[in-house]
Amino acid sequence: MGDLVIGARSGAGEPERPGGGRVTRSADSSAPSAAVDDTTAQTADEHGTGPEDSSEPLRRGTEPAEESESEAPAEPHKQRSFLKELPILIGIALILALVIKTFFVQAFSIPSESMQNTLQVGDRVLVDKLTPWFGAEPERGEVVVFHDPGGWLNDEPSQRSNNSFVRGFQDVLSFIGLMPSTNEKDLIKRVIAVGGDTVECKGDGPVMVNGVALDEPYIYQGNTPCGTQPFGPVRVPNGRIWVMGDHRADSLDSRFHMDQPGGGAVPVDNVIGRAFVVAWPIDHWSTLPVPDTFDQKDLAETLPMAPPAAGVVGAVALLPLVRRVRARADHRKES
Repeated sequence: MGDLVIGARSGAGEPERPGGGRVTRSADSSAPSAAVDDTTAQTADEHGTGPEDSSEPLRRGTEPAEESESEAPAEPHKQRSFLKELPILIGIALILALVIKTFFVQAFSIPSESMQNTLQVGDRVLVDKLTPWFGAEPERGEVVVFHDPGGWLNDEPSQRSNNSFVRGFQDVLSFIGLMPSTNEKDLIKRVIAVGGDTVECKGDGPVMVNGVALDEPYIYQGNTPCGTQPFGPVRVPNGRIWVMGDHRADSLDSRFHMDQPGGGAVPVDNVIGRAFVVAWPIDHWSTLPVPDTFDQKDLAETLPMAPPAAGVVGAVALLPLVRRVRARADHRKES
């Protein structure tokens, strides 16, 4: 019998001898290997894992993959496009703007020179509307926006456009607070005195509040504190404020309406809020704090005295009643 060449099954080349010949083994030497192969095959047949069944494990091994593919979660829905969400975002923004304008902050435009140099024509100021909701009243030195008490703006020209489309656009923007209103008659001035104060200005000034002279560095250059209209002394009614423009020679303020109800003083209920910042244009940005001259404690000197005085008056009025109660008590003890 010829030699059986081992390795042909695997397809590997036969090792060569050093002299170039091929390594061969006799049939006897290959018998153990064949026996081992027969034993392995027999064992595989007994367990059902012979060559005929070799494809079954492979098939079973692929089933989990198929199941995992079928059980994989569906693709997520595509997100709503930005163009579809844009109207919703605009609606939310308009609602927020309307709420802010109604209850918190509103923008106003400066139409005249009456508050120069503190405010210039065309400046946009932001007005705090929240504080009055908590019962706070205007204080001396604040710059406030208020509704026309009646007759102050009769001669003021309208700022509304002649174009109907532009007017409608302005009305919408002013309604939601993104643009100052052009048809509301509002004014902006500085509070000089409040209810209960006595204010006056004689000759070239200064302005006196409760007998205390005001140092007013905010007055327009070249103006006198009284401007062209000296006045007073005036007692400001409770619930009202006395207002003046910083450009004293070009401001139709409380001084020029003393012949009207309230004697030129503005009702507190007409005040929209306090202007606290110049927001536009950018190069005019600034805050609007209360000047130091209004921090003089003598300005409110009469106010702290009012409660003690009222207490004294009340005690005097109750004195006869206290005496009667004591007399009755003593009489009961004696009896």
